[in-house]
Amino acid sequence: MKKNNLNEPVIHHYKFRRKPNRSVGGDIGIYFFLAILSAMMVFPLIFIIGNSLKPLDEALKMPPDILPRNPTLDNFSDLMVTMSQQWVPFTRYLWNTLFITIVGTVGHVIIASMAAYVIAKYNFPGSKEFFKVAVVALMFTPAVTGVPNYIIMCKLHMVDTYWSLILPAIGGSMGLFLMKQFMEGFPMSLIEAAKIDGAHEFSIFWNLVMPNVRPAWLTISIFSINGLWNNPQTQYIYTESKKMLAYALSQIQAGGIARTGQANAVMVVTMSVPIIFFIFSQSQIIETMATSGLKD
Repeated sequence: MKKNNLNEPVIHHYKFRRKPNRSVGGDIGIYFFLAILSAMMVFPLIFIIGNSLKPLDEALKMPPDILPRNPTLDNFSDLMVTMSQQWVPFTRYLWNTLFITIVGTVGHVIIASMAAYVIAKYNFPGSKEFFKVAVVALMFTPAVTGVPNYIIMCKLHMVDTYWSLILPAIGGSMGLFLMKQFMEGFPMSLIEAAKIDGAHEFSIFWNLVMPNVRPAWLTISIFSINGLWNNPQTQYIYTESKKMLAYALSQIQAGGIARTGQANAVMVVTMSVPIIFFIFSQSQIIETMATSGLKD
């Protein structure tokens, strides 16, 4: 311990790095295993992107090459030309998809979070039974719930409107399940301390709880965006000007061999938005997961 000019003690802090209890061979084995898993996950993306950059003769080659020999962007330019020649403009399909995806995702996150907060932190009559119903709803696939949802939308006179796609997305049970499981680990002492300080219930939920459960609602957002962006939902929407981008792109994919290159470009377009959202949010998910593990 040294002293500075003000006769104050200066304490040197030393950081000790914990040495993993494994051998060098174990480290090599772990890195090799992770490298194999990474290659298995990255390979489909590389192959799809490579196919979108292949001219027609390379796209029809068997066995196919992983990477294009003569890469070109003609498939994407042809896709734009084909979309511009349709009766409904491409921008209309894009607007429909963006509006439904954004409103459905934001609504799903907010409603699921509010419901999960009440169920996880307050013991009211019927709370456990309500959550059990939500868990049971996870067992049913969209094919099973399609007919009941359609009947409900008909009774509400919402068929052939945006709300026929937005309301089922908002009321999904997956978000409620994930948020409730995550909020159970949030310390109730912090909520009680905020109440003592005079904070209102909604202020506690929005300013205290939601920032600390960011990994959960970001994960829900990824699932919701992926489901809404890539779902044509033709059973609810009949008017061509209200249909989703996935529907228009699926019509191009059904154009036969002549549109093989455009179909490969369609695959890149449909998967780009969920992947981009995940890339920009993964750092926040990892950071928040590392700092929000608070317990009572």
